[in-house]
Amino acid sequence: MQICSKCVLDENFTGIKFDEQGICNYCRTEKPLPKQLEKKEEFEQKFLTLINEHKGKGLYDAVVAYSGGKDSTYTLYLLKEKYGLNVLALTFDNWFFSERAHINIKNFVRAMGVDHINIRPNFQTYKSVINASANNDLYSVKAMQRASSICTSCISLVRFICFQTAIDKSIPFVVFGMSPGQAPLVTSIVKTNALMMRQSQESTYKALHEHVGDAINAYFLTENHFGHNERFPYSINPLAFNEYNEEKIIELIQRFNWKKPEDTDANSSNCLLNAYANQMHIDRYHINPYAYEIAGLVRTGAMDREEGLIRLREKTDESLTQQIKKKLGQ
Repeated sequence: MQICSKCVLDENFTGIKFDEQGICNYCRTEKPLPKQLEKKEEFEQKFLTLINEHKGKGLYDAVVAYSGGKDSTYTLYLLKEKYGLNVLALTFDNWFFSERAHINIKNFVRAMGVDHINIRPNFQTYKSVINASANNDLYSVKAMQRASSICTSCISLVRFICFQTAIDKSIPFVVFGMSPGQAPLVTSIVKTNALMMRQSQESTYKALHEHVGDAINAYFLTENHFGHNERFPYSINPLAFNEYNEEKIIELIQRFNWKKPEDTDANSSNCLLNAYANQMHIDRYHINPYAYEIAGLVRTGAMDREEGLIRLREKTDESLTQQIKKKLGQ
């Protein structure tokens, strides 16, 4: 199987093409690193300007989607310690968190001194969402380049619950801990509005509602939310314009008693469901759902190519996936 000589994408990735040197079209269109650094500075300055405009004008400055994983933990740290924001941490506890992740969340929100909301959905409803995502082609092929169907559904619930909270409480920033490989820099600061979010929500909601029904309504924006266009917040991904180095991130957050769970797969530091989601995706699409993200990290120098290939080639823990399938009633 041909693999890009510069990143980690292989010939199964949709739309990929290789030149004479074996470099893929995604790498060829990537901006040089100096240009990327220059743009990062521009986006961070834009965020600092927005902070000056909105900080201290409401109950909270930002609501952050906090899973307890390394990236969202580092994001929470940046918001509190670097940017000095009054943060509301929101955890969508999906019933599949590692016990260590629960401890990490408890330790870190206490250390940061932030308010914390923990939302645990109805298990039967969530189980229906996951099973529908595992057994059906809910989303476009393009969407499946970036994440598994299961993760796409779960992250959508997290995302819209965060927007619900921001709109209800008039919070100006909704913040996500997405790595530079997951979300491009141009999407790191976006002013949302009712029309944009209605369109964004529609495809996910329709796909899930067809299989799960009205039980999912509680996790999406309602007509009441759409009626308050003036309250729609900025969507922020600060990891896109901050330094991103996994070793340094883990070293920093370990100072606050954060420890990597030993029972998750290599690409997750909080969720046991991830291994099962990855395997289902590989079986259906013949690509690892983390390939896009890891390729992005390799291109930006945030991860060594060999480390990326090792991550993608790690075998799924069959005993873990069997436990997850049993819990899901499969």
